[in-house]
Amino acid sequence: MLSVAVTTDLPHLSLMAHFQLSELDAVDWLQTLPDASVDLIITDPPYESLEKHRAIGTTTRLKNSKASSNQWFEIFPNHRFGALFEQLYRVLKRDRHCYVFCDAETMFVIKPIAEAAGFKFWKPIVWDKVAIGMGYHYRARYEFVLFFEKGKRKLNNLGIPDILTVKRVYRGYPTEKPARLSEILIEQSTQPGELVIDPFMGSGSVGVAALEIARRFEGNDKCHEAVMASRDRLQEQIEKQSQAGFAEETP
Repeated sequence: MLSVAVTTDLPHLSLMAHFQLSELDAVDWLQTLPDASVDLIITDPPYESLEKHRAIGTTTRLKNSKASSNQWFEIFPNHRFGALFEQLYRVLKRDRHCYVFCDAETMFVIKPIAEAAGFKFWKPIVWDKVAIGMGYHYRARYEFVLFFEKGKRKLNNLGIPDILTVKRVYRGYPTEKPARLSEILIEQSTQPGELVIDPFMGSGSVGVAALEIARRFEGNDKCHEAVMASRDRLQEQIEKQSQAGFAEETP
């Protein structure tokens, strides 16, 4: 397990900048967390339908290559979602939110499983990637973010629409989501200092977003390269904020 905690006397960084990373199976990692210890979950499981897309050649960049998902992560099979959502519900505090990225096919698998675990399903949020993606029939420009709730918590800004337009990451980590997209969700569902987790963190974009707006982050990925990439990226984020704060405080 990797852990980094940074404190500072700078007024605008008075909250502890903190992240902790682990390298375990997602369900195994969640089992190590205490009951009702998490304020927000944002995650993007490597869902089973990715294999279908690879098999028919519509996601060429996910085939075997230095940057392929075969190299970076293993598929999380549909039959394991029951165990996953049982743990997600257990670790999440009451009156909190959970956001899960998925495609149209996986949405129909996840929704009833999450509801059986105890979550209330509100709606799918549409992420408009701005740029067209890969495929043959009506090439993809969007993904879904399933919005679940445990208990009842009001969003911080009721003026945000259910279509979030944020340009996709190009030539990044496979299936990487832009940090700005996660930042919107974090701003909507948490307060400064609260804890955000991601059991399938990939290159750590959720963590970058959390640290950027003074939230704590704990992430996990079973891929060693992903954990190392996330560690470097999050340390750089803390250093950048510290340097910016120092510049602001220097006469």
